[in-house]
Amino acid sequence: MKKILIIIDDIEFKYFEFNKLVTNFWLVYEYLRREHSVFITLKKYLFQKRNIPYGLCYETFIKDNNIFKQENSTTECLNDFDIIFFRPDPPVDIDYINASYILSYVDKTKTLVMNDDKAIREKNEKLYVNEFQDLIPDNIVCANEKTIKEFLFEKHEIIIKPTNRCFGSGVFYLNDTDKNINSILQTATNNYTTAVMVQEYLPQIKYGDKRLIYIAGKIFDYCVVKVATNNDFKFNEHNQNTLKFGELTREEKLIEQKVRDKFEHDGIYLAGLDVIDGKIIEINITSPCFFINEINNIFGINFERMIVDNIESYADSRLKSLVSIK
Repeated sequence: MKKILIIIDDIEFKYFEFNKLVTNFWLVYEYLRREHSVFITLKKYLFQKRNIPYGLCYETFIKDNNIFKQENSTTECLNDFDIIFFRPDPPVDIDYINASYILSYVDKTKTLVMNDDKAIREKNEKLYVNEFQDLIPDNIVCANEKTIKEFLFEKHEIIIKPTNRCFGSGVFYLNDTDKNINSILQTATNNYTTAVMVQEYLPQIKYGDKRLIYIAGKIFDYCVVKVATNNDFKFNEHNQNTLKFGELTREEKLIEQKVRDKFEHDGIYLAGLDVIDGKIIEINITSPCFFINEINNIFGINFERMIVDNIESYADSRLKSLVSIK
């Protein structure tokens, strides 16, 4: 039996019930179903005594096919867990970074942190795509008005993204005939002081973007297409009308081979790759949603079991190799 810790988001902790739209709850449920010991905590409940990391943690349990947490926390040494999942949602702010610093003191010869704290700090979800130049749309990252406008008038249509948010928050579409160019750029860049990612617009977005699910070296064949709502150009509403059946193309299947070694080197074991027309537009590594409920319904499978099977297999081999090195 393994001892598992999942660092979840504050809102998930506040309303801790089996919400089938939430990936973290599927992980809790599946590990409990396998009779592992599963605890949850929050970023703010992590702390250190000298160089030893701890957390105020809540043990979870299944009752009547639902998941619950104990009312009272216990102080747990993070080195006593077999696997720690670091999965609070962005923004990646100072609290997020501080939590990753505490996780950096975890004994990695005993405990596997998924994703690695160093990767979370260094590999920005928006900018990380630039590690894979042959797989991405053209982009720039800056706060400069002149540079962004030059890119806009070259490409004619662009997407502007903040570098530290999630779920489409703060993302703008802009074309070179818009009457609000200055206002949009000022807003997006905090009056030209905060760098943003500016990507060329891919017209195929009208058909949605595909979420490729990467778990410990494998991109699964099962995926969903996220489509926009009627009043937006992007996916921003998690419901059955905006999530459709997805099927990997031959080109998309090759992405696994092209990212695997780099992900492994950087300590990225869980990722959600957003793809439009074969191009990776974003690599979600903080708390990637795996759309387990939707995939189960669309494909008639138990996707949570496949995911945990893959994680278990990888974790077992990884921890054995670390122990042998030690």
